[in-house]
Amino acid sequence: MSDFHDAARNGLSTAELETVLRQVGAERYHNRHPYHHRMTGGDLSKGELQAWALNRYCYQAVIPRKDAMILARAEDPAFRAEWRKRIEDHDGEDGWSGGIARWLHLSTSLGLDAEAVKSERLALPATRFAVGAYLSFCTNRSLLEAVASSLTELFSPIIIGERVPAMLARYDYVTEDTLAYFTRRPEQASRDSDFALAYVLKHADTPERQQSVIDALVFKCDILWAMLDALQHAYGEERNIPPGAFRPEVV
Repeated sequence: MSDFHDAARNGLSTAELETVLRQVGAERYHNRHPYHHRMTGGDLSKGELQAWALNRYCYQAVIPRKDAMILARAEDPAFRAEWRKRIEDHDGEDGWSGGIARWLHLSTSLGLDAEAVKSERLALPATRFAVGAYLSFCTNRSLLEAVASSLTELFSPIIIGERVPAMLARYDYVTEDTLAYFTRRPEQASRDSDFALAYVLKHADTPERQQSVIDALVFKCDILWAMLDALQHAYGEERNIPPGAFRPEVV
């Protein structure tokens, strides 16, 4: 794998920058992670799928909060008008009918208790740390870097295209209704990533800014990878479940 540390040292054309960003995803997106491969291969226990759903909820729940932080720092009203669609996608127009609610439905369809999932109290410490780091990044780094960190959505349709048919085929307790969250996501992710990519390519107009957006995307890929590392460590063969975290036999 490339480290991408000096990818923009001599400056990149717009096309070259896009190529590097897509290479980051090709090499570092979490569809390459062993936990994902075990999932699509039908090798996860129900408890491992439950743990994935419960921990991923923490990430889903923070998305509109990090997007609100990005909105608060954006001076361009046209940017804000486009970006706020992301919050509506996840919260819904009424605050609880969007993507977060659909992820909760996924979790409860796998047998988890809704209140336990929403409380996040059974999530792995590493999950909470990773999600907190992502929120902090989008709050404290430049607007350009925060936008660039969202470019993992470029690769979201790929992992959904791998995950959904495999789960339906290999886990008899998983139905299309269970996975309803994913129905709208490819279209939403493509819309959002098109806008974010255009913004990044326009505003990353110096070698320093180009390197900052590459680093931001690497950081975001690391966040998603670390979350699966934590699941593998806790619920895979090693089964090193931290005190207080979800245990499949006790929901």
